[in-house]
Amino acid sequence: MTEVDTHQPTLLLVDDEQNILSALRRLLRTEGYRILTANSGAEAIELLKAETVEVVMSDQRMPGMAGVDLLRIAKDMQPECVRIVLSGYTELQAVTSAINDGAIYKFLCKPWDDAHLKANIAEAFARRRMADENRRLTQELEVKNTQLQELLAERSDQVQIRSEALGVFHEALEALPVGVIGVDDEGVIAFCNSTAVAQLEGYPVGLGMAARENLPAELLNEAGSLQLGDKRLLVSRTRLGQRSTSRGYLLALLDASTFRAANEGT
Repeated sequence: MTEVDTHQPTLLLVDDEQNILSALRRLLRTEGYRILTANSGAEAIELLKAETVEVVMSDQRMPGMAGVDLLRIAKDMQPECVRIVLSGYTELQAVTSAINDGAIYKFLCKPWDDAHLKANIAEAFARRRMADENRRLTQELEVKNTQLQELLAERSDQVQIRSEALGVFHEALEALPVGVIGVDDEGVIAFCNSTAVAQLEGYPVGLGMAARENLPAELLNEAGSLQLGDKRLLVSRTRLGQRSTSRGYLLALLDASTFRAANEGT
C-alpha cells in the first residue's frame, strides 16, 4: 500500500481501523507525500526496517502495541523521523511521558480538522527538512574542519622543515671563513656572520641597520676590493632573486692575505 516515488517525502500512517487510514490517504493524496500505511505497531516496525520515513503518525489505542510505544521504537530505529500521535483517546499520563521523553513531537485529536491536520503534517515535514539541512551543514563543516586541520598540520610540517633548514643555513654561514652580509631591497642589513663583523672591525654591523649609513661606501659601490688600514678585503657582490623570492644583494668578504696563502698552498 505505497505511492511509489522514492523522491517524495515519506509519511507513515498507522491505525488499526482501515477506514481511518483510507480517509487520511484521501485527505493527503494531493499534498505530494509518499504515503505508507500499517494496521498495527508490528506492521509499522517492519516498514521502518525497510523504508526511510520522514514523518510517522500513529493512533494511540491499537491491539498489541500502543501508539506511544510504537513511536518510542521508531525513535530508536530512525531518530530523525518526526513522530505524531493521532487519537480519539487522551491518555494524559502516557502522552505526557512520551512528550517529555522526546518520543513524540505532537498529539492531535480525532475527529480532526482537515486544514489543521494538513498544517501540522506540513510543519512536521518542514521540521525534518530543517534537521536534515542542519545535519548536512554540520557534516560539511566537520569535513572542512578536518581538511583545515590537515592543511595546518602540513603547513606546520613545512614551517618546521624550513625552520630547521634556516638553522642549518645560519650555522653554515657562521662556520664560513668568508664574511657574509645580506642586504634587503630596502638597504637594510638582513643578516651577517661573525666573520664579517670581525673583518669590518670599527664599523657597526648588525641586523636591522641601514647598510649605506653603517658600512664602508666602497663596499656598497660594487668595488672589487676594500682597504681597511693594513688589511685588504676582496669583495664579491651578488644580486638576489634569480632563483628565489628574495630581493636585495649578498656581499662576500675574503681577506686578501687568506686568499693569497690559499693560492700559495696550492
